[in-house]
Amino acid sequence: MVQHIDIAVNILSPQLANHIDSVISDAANVGVSPLIVIGSDIDESIESQRLCSAHPGKLFSTAGVHPHHAKDWDQHSRQSIITLAAKPEVVAIGECGLDYNRDFSPRDLQRDVFAKQLEIACELNMPVLMHCREAHDDFIDILKDYRPELPRALLHCFTGTQVELEACLQQDLYIGITGWICDERRGQELAQLVPLIPNNRLMAETDSPYLLPRSMRPKPKSSKNLPQYLPYIVETMAKLRDQCPEQLAKHCYDNSQAFFNLEDTVLETQRVER
Repeated sequence: MVQHIDIAVNILSPQLANHIDSVISDAANVGVSPLIVIGSDIDESIESQRLCSAHPGKLFSTAGVHPHHAKDWDQHSRQSIITLAAKPEVVAIGECGLDYNRDFSPRDLQRDVFAKQLEIACELNMPVLMHCREAHDDFIDILKDYRPELPRALLHCFTGTQVELEACLQQDLYIGITGWICDERRGQELAQLVPLIPNNRLMAETDSPYLLPRSMRPKPKSSKNLPQYLPYIVETMAKLRDQCPEQLAKHCYDNSQAFFNLEDTVLETQRVER
């Protein structure tokens, strides 16, 4: 069976939280395992780590504060992330970054909290999972100051322009691609950019439960996007890149394992299960 890692699953969202076991097993049944659970604020990061500890080798988590929640950063947030990052289930700092589309937090606070989390990632020598929406120039300007000290950096759910993609690749970022490329209304520009991403910088994700691939046939009865649909996204990427799906899946899987430093952990879990 072709192996996949879904690098961004919002498994604690209301749409998924009551079905976690089936989400994990349905994904594993089609080769999607492990799943990376996103922490978008301190409370969710704590809950994500606890959940992942109950599913060793199947779930790993991030710890961070999404730009939507930058306004909630307080004097305890930094230490909370550092404490979480010491847990074996926590494999990256984030989701952090900038979002000028929604502006749920003031932009000056978003920039400050983004920089603070990049600083933590540098201090701990941990990879960082980032978010950027309609904030490219400020995102790159802040990132440049920390990039030399960051071991690895990923921009997940990329939906930008060719100029923005080239700037991200110049910063040696990994690029996460979602089912956005399956949207005939909004995803056509991104679909054209997918072939420009080098094999060694590409990752695949669902961002579940969001961004259900619109081109899936038969169309799922529910509008929920699920990790089990990741192979369809990879197959779509492969067509756009004129690559063998199995070959592209291996690139994405290997990149994800290396980025989150999962090689030894996942192999040991698979050995025990056998």
